[in-house]
Amino acid sequence: MNRCALSFSTHINHFFSNKPRLPTSAPTHLVQTLSSLSSAHSRPFPDYSPKKPTIKDSEFIHQISTTVKHRRAEPLRRVLKPYESRFRPDHLIWVLMKIRGDYRLVLDLFDWVCLRRDPSMESICIVVHIAVAAKDPEKAHGLIRDFWFKKTHLGNSVLFAQFVERLVYTFKDWGCNPLVFDIFFQVLVEVGMLDEARKLFDKMLNYGVVMSVDFCNLFLSRLPMDFEGLEMGLRVFREFPEVGVCWNTASHNIVMHLLCQLGKVKEAHNLLLQMEFKGCMPDVISYGTLINGYCRVEEFQTLMRLVEEMQIKGLKPNKFIFDSIIFLLCKNRKVLDAETVFREMLRQGVIPDKVVYTTLVDGFCKVGKVSSAYNLLDEMQSHGIIPDFVTYTAIICGLCQIGKMVEANELFHEMVSRGMQADEVMYTALVDGYCKSGEMKKAFLLHNQMVQIGLTPNVVTYTALADGLSKLGEVETANELLHEMCAKGLEPNIFTYNSLVNGLCKAGNIVQAVKLMEDMDAAGLQPCTITYTTLMDAYCKSGEMVKAHDLLREMLNRGLKPTIVTFNVLMNGFCMSGMLEDGERLLNWMLEKGIMPNATTYNSLMKQYCIRNDMRATSEIYRGMHAQGVVPDSNSYNILIKGHCKARNMKEAWFLHREMVEKGYRLTVASYNALIKGFFKRKKISEARKLFEEMRREGLVADGELYSIFVDLSYSEGSMDIALELCDEAIEKCLMDKSNKENT
Repeated sequence: MNRCALSFSTHINHFFSNKPRLPTSAPTHLVQTLSSLSSAHSRPFPDYSPKKPTIKDSEFIHQISTTVKHRRAEPLRRVLKPYESRFRPDHLIWVLMKIRGDYRLVLDLFDWVCLRRDPSMESICIVVHIAVAAKDPEKAHGLIRDFWFKKTHLGNSVLFAQFVERLVYTFKDWGCNPLVFDIFFQVLVEVGMLDEARKLFDKMLNYGVVMSVDFCNLFLSRLPMDFEGLEMGLRVFREFPEVGVCWNTASHNIVMHLLCQLGKVKEAHNLLLQMEFKGCMPDVISYGTLINGYCRVEEFQTLMRLVEEMQIKGLKPNKFIFDSIIFLLCKNRKVLDAETVFREMLRQGVIPDKVVYTTLVDGFCKVGKVSSAYNLLDEMQSHGIIPDFVTYTAIICGLCQIGKMVEANELFHEMVSRGMQADEVMYTALVDGYCKSGEMKKAFLLHNQMVQIGLTPNVVTYTALADGLSKLGEVETANELLHEMCAKGLEPNIFTYNSLVNGLCKAGNIVQAVKLMEDMDAAGLQPCTITYTTLMDAYCKSGEMVKAHDLLREMLNRGLKPTIVTFNVLMNGFCMSGMLEDGERLLNWMLEKGIMPNATTYNSLMKQYCIRNDMRATSEIYRGMHAQGVVPDSNSYNILIKGHCKARNMKEAWFLHREMVEKGYRLTVASYNALIKGFFKRKKISEARKLFEEMRREGLVADGELYSIFVDLSYSEGSMDIALELCDEAIEKCLMDKSNKENT
């Protein structure tokens, strides 16, 4: 007879723990195989010889058995009422001998006895055998499980030995179906008695009985997910075939899962390769298990080769495989690749669930692509999948990070309206978002709301508030807030101190910022690279380059590694102080040390050379930037365009303008003004007018001088309507804006 293979969950957090379906008859081919393999060594099952009833007991048993058979249609409690007071535990077994051919009556009588007293272990074993013989293995399983689920029995090795002895003793006369031992083995595994299950396996070998492969699979699947469990699993996997267990595909899948869970993915892969040689064809679960293992160790190329291999064999990736790959790609911020896999998943007819949508939403939010996350949220809901708390948390936190607080607030209220309660993480994300956008009133309202509903603001919440206050120059208020935090038993962390240091530096109070850094040291909290960089920036902006350099030296002595931001702060300081030679020396030193500059590093130098109208030096810096493979950014192009316009190199400026537009960058107002004035001075009226109209379409406001130029030009050309339109626009956008700014 065929045994049913184990069914595995294909969810991303799958466990190999589903129980095998119980067969309804004995695995006769297995018994025959065993008898041929070990008949010389297996012992026979004992004969059953119960205690003989007395004459009086025999009469009583005859009365009961005859009565229950004749009055079969009546309730048993009414039929046996006259006999209840004289009924002893011994009587049950003797009555069962008389009625064993009527399975339904056996169960009714057994239930009647159980309601009045605990049946003997022997009688339980007998009824188990009868149930298996009647092809009702589920009932047999329930009887054994109920017995072993009693608290006094679990883990009782003495009772285990007694139960095995009774089950073996009653086997020959009451059932003779070895499936009963499979069922007992299964129950032991299910209740966690793995040592006893292994003892039962070994004991039954003495009688020539081997547990079926499906129940051995269950045993493998319940081993602990640690190295001790792995060692036991591999030993079982190696030893059981020696006594007749024929491992199947499900068996290999379980061992592969165990290996992958413990990071031994290469060993699991080797097992997959060995399967076919053993006559076991890998299935979707085999590949899914291994692919998930490679996802855990982030070997993307190998897992994609496995996907190709399984498709060549005609196996289609299932939801679990797609989920694993999408999760890995999102974790590594390759969200566009993850979405491609997701679309392929849909194309193949695999239905995504809430988990995979949330993974993608979270992935897009973490890389700042919140609009894509929004689209997925809409798609998810259009398919009838309701976002859960995790989904909302991902997208709300993403919106807060990019400052879209209106949208974040709308989603927050939508979530609450669906009966979900925000936690500290979500409230803190919203507080931080409002603080970063300068909306401190809303941030404090949320903080108060947190407290009112019983949530406790944590260090991150207070740090966000302190940072927001510091950026607005309210350093004293931020300091008071941190005292309140400390009074509540919360310890400031490095981010808390950095927020205050930043606030003090922005307020121009560098002395106090340095003192706060010293306080950090005294509190056992070492200043980090950000702390030093913030102070260096303050010194650079105040022109105190010596102190900034001293801080860099102190930072290096402490073993802290400067970031590119640190070097850019120094570069900007040198350039703002007119120390361009020192700036170039810093750039060369960075290149010698293998520290790659970015566009900002070069921009500082180019900007100052442009201010000096030294376009030769500017061009040399620009060429050096390209030579190092550093891509110019929008700021780079705007600096160069203004510089070339000032030097009247309009051809070069126009070329740079076209190049930056092709790359998707936009000109600033200052760059437009410089280009237009430059073309106008060179009598390139057509080019100047084209740029002026482009600037207006972009919604950028030209300066008053440009409006005057084009008003005069339109008037001289006889275009009075255009001249008047430009006059009105100039009054509205230049004069009115200037007046409003002065009033504020």
